[in-house]
Amino acid sequence: MKESLNTNEYKNWLYDLKLKIKQSQIKASLSVNSELIMLYWDLGKQIIEKQEKSRWGSGFIDQLSKDLKTEFPEMSGFSRSNLFAMRKFYLFCNQIDIIVHQLDGQIENETKIVHQADGQIHYPEFLTLCCKIPWQHNILIIEKIKNITEAFFYINETIANSWSRSILEYQIETNLYNRQGKAITNFKNTLPTIESDLANALLKDPYNFEFLTLSSEVKELELEQKLVQHITQFLLELGKGFAYMGRQFQIIVGGKEFRTDLLFYHTKLKCHVIIEFKVKEFEPEFLGKLNFYLTAINELVKSADDKPTIGILLCKNKNDVIVDFSLKDINKPMGVSQFTYRELPAEIKNALPSLEELTQQFNID
Repeated sequence: MKESLNTNEYKNWLYDLKLKIKQSQIKASLSVNSELIMLYWDLGKQIIEKQEKSRWGSGFIDQLSKDLKTEFPEMSGFSRSNLFAMRKFYLFCNQIDIIVHQLDGQIENETKIVHQADGQIHYPEFLTLCCKIPWQHNILIIEKIKNITEAFFYINETIANSWSRSILEYQIETNLYNRQGKAITNFKNTLPTIESDLANALLKDPYNFEFLTLSSEVKELELEQKLVQHITQFLLELGKGFAYMGRQFQIIVGGKEFRTDLLFYHTKLKCHVIIEFKVKEFEPEFLGKLNFYLTAINELVKSADDKPTIGILLCKNKNDVIVDFSLKDINKPMGVSQFTYRELPAEIKNALPSLEELTQQFNID
């Protein structure tokens, strides 16, 4: 039989909870993010505990929401849906292992940790990171992400890049976690270790240009034009630190004019970055032209304080084995990735007049 929510146990717990919230308000305004997140985490914890130990029925959270909103009418965080989000947030933060550290057979301490590919992140550190991003960002992550390692990645990136909620949602939807640092490069052999690690982490595979709608026969010049027209979305996809310097950047070598597709300067790497496009499958000879451009920028544009120029080749398709083989003996830093975009629907494409038809129509008129 379900217990009534009018019991002394519930009333006493509600009184303590109200007191805790008031104390939190005195200590720091709930607009201070870390205080708010910790309060929500603790409330989620208490809700879980009460649901496990008490028999207050399915209306418990509805009643709690009503009582808290009555006591704190100026606060908007105690809706039924937000209380459920707090509960989920607590459960998400606790999907971690318990590792017993041993020293000479003796238990040294017991620490909750999060496993990462490059080491271990202590549980309190993860919660501290959650406190550095807004609550709505945390809700988005726990709704969209299933494992805590991936969540840790997006929280770190949000902090590092000051992402808004909409940008965070875009990065999650375009699967940044599985694209970041996945390009094939020769950076380990051509850059110092620190610069190599940073450069590798910056590159993606594939690059997502879903903000463009192009035909399957798109030309490289058209792709460049469209990307420059959508420079804000393009820079967002490239990542923090890329400063746009120009399209079809002119270089004069031996009295002859050459032009790179796109030229950037990276503010963290302190170097120029050339991006070249090929709207077809990767071929080894593509790197020869990029190598020439890198030499030209290093000789004619790069200042004495700049680091060596990096080249990025973006192809419509690639064979990773061929790319890796092609990069082995090149002594300038290069990376190769694919790119994707939205193709123009066939019915729209077929309805559009051809170039010949447009020319004929123009001549008639």
